[in-house]
Amino acid sequence: MTPASPHLNKTLDAWLARRTGSARGGLRLAVAAGLAAGLLVIVSSALLAWTVNAVIVQGGALGDVWLALAAMLPVFAARFALTLASERIAFRAAAKVRGELRAELVRKIHALGPAWLKGEATGALASRAVTGIDVLEGYYARWLPNRALTSMLPIAILVVVFPIDWVSGLVLTLTAPLIPVFMILVGKRSVEMNQRQWHQLTRLAARFLDTLQGLTTLKLFNASRREAQVVARLSETYRQSTMQVLRIAFLSAVVLEFLSTVSIAMVAVLIGFNLLYGKVHFQPAFLVLLLAPEFYLPLRTLGTHYHARMEAIGAVEHIAAILDTPQPDAHAARVPLAAAKEYGIAFDAVSFAYDANQPALDRVSFALESGRITALVGPSGAGKSTVLNLLLGFVANQQGSIRVNGQPLAEVDPASWLEQVAWVPQRAHVFLGSVRDNIQIANPAASFDAVRAAAQQAGADDFIMALPNGYDTPLGERGAGLSGGQIQRLALARAFLKDAPVLLLDEPTAHLDSATQTHIHEALRRLARGRTVLLVAHRPATARLADHIVVLDGGKVAQSGTHEALLAEHGLYRQLIGSGADEAASCSEVKA
Repeated sequence: MTPASPHLNKTLDAWLARRTGSARGGLRLAVAAGLAAGLLVIVSSALLAWTVNAVIVQGGALGDVWLALAAMLPVFAARFALTLASERIAFRAAAKVRGELRAELVRKIHALGPAWLKGEATGALASRAVTGIDVLEGYYARWLPNRALTSMLPIAILVVVFPIDWVSGLVLTLTAPLIPVFMILVGKRSVEMNQRQWHQLTRLAARFLDTLQGLTTLKLFNASRREAQVVARLSETYRQSTMQVLRIAFLSAVVLEFLSTVSIAMVAVLIGFNLLYGKVHFQPAFLVLLLAPEFYLPLRTLGTHYHARMEAIGAVEHIAAILDTPQPDAHAARVPLAAAKEYGIAFDAVSFAYDANQPALDRVSFALESGRITALVGPSGAGKSTVLNLLLGFVANQQGSIRVNGQPLAEVDPASWLEQVAWVPQRAHVFLGSVRDNIQIANPAASFDAVRAAAQQAGADDFIMALPNGYDTPLGERGAGLSGGQIQRLALARAFLKDAPVLLLDEPTAHLDSATQTHIHEALRRLARGRTVLLVAHRPATARLADHIVVLDGGKVAQSGTHEALLAEHGLYRQLIGSGADEAASCSEVKA
């Protein structure tokens, strides 16, 4: 990993400081409480110096100083209460910042969409969103408040010390910068190590999640032990990196303690000589000696929390990059989609490229008419998925236009457009929850009767009722306990429940046997009635469901027409979608 530059570290530090947002008031209150507690230290030290001088040096009785002793108790209590309040307020402010930042990160990921998400490792992203944001607590709850206190409390102590003994004040002033200087020198190495540690942690998280998700494949290829060794090796690398960071942290703590101890000793020696030669009285000398450790305490505390800053910078590097990623057409003016019962969609010379050297779509033009099923067929990489991504709003066309009832889709508010769209992918995602919850995603306000009616139309009611708790049966991750065909029927039930006028289908019968495929086709015919349907097809039987077929090849429209007309041409369509025995088989499946 290439170490981050000092400029990048400063940029990330400033980025973190700007994220206080609505918690800024809480952090200021925490600093004010901490400052008040620090000023009470000066008051309590003054009371203690006066009391000791009156009793020990001047030989007074305890009864003569009872008022000062009585005043110390509320001062100590108030100091304790203010310190505790400062810590709690800072912690709550930090929790608020973390919550807002995590919510903003989730919103940003949603806005960037699945097309962007394909380039991210799921485990690494989850690690940054959870652990990476949690470690920011130290930055907001400890580093920022202590940084503010360090700029105020030592100055308040110097204001008291200089009139008493200007030499001690000068020593404090000259030695104070040594602590932050050594803190920065030691911290430079800490920055690199923290950033390396976070890269290793996210890499380990990504690898571990991939291992868990692919455990079946690893077992079948007898590779699980090898993969376990890889994970173990990454874990050991992370452990070593963590220990290196801890060693640097302990080293910096020792350096800071040594510098402050030597500085306090210098003040004590000078005070002792001044006291010996009668240049200063005992009470002010003792007060200076009491305040010297308190002068260095904020500096030492800031040095201790400097590692919280380094850890936060290491953790937030990728999070900041995600949040600062520009969204396509993020600032474009959007208007609601004009309400209608039917929607026609037209692609007019649409071009799009993920890579500038290889366009995914090249001036593609075709139309989707209401009440008709239009099928997209073509080899892998022909641009079928890109067409779906454009219609779903995951990416934006770079040239040409996509119009819905004549209204440019680029100018339409995405939420109002997606309200009119139902989506059935090749592999529907099943969430943790009950069967009913998974269908009700399409319409959270739907009643149980509506959910069951949708399942019946999708041909899913029979197998759902056969489950142990029917519609209340909990489903495992990725639909554990259901077959591929059953999961696809749940996806169709969602589409039936949403009852949207536009239907997008990405080969909903992929990976299914012929019998299940036939049932899905029957449900698709019911679902497609009266809607604008785009169907990505790879199988002959699925393509025969369409009223019109568009053949894509190399990002361009190669052919278009009806199923029979394209077969009669003996062209590209026959090569892609099948012929002969396959066609006969597909016909029998459709008629079944």
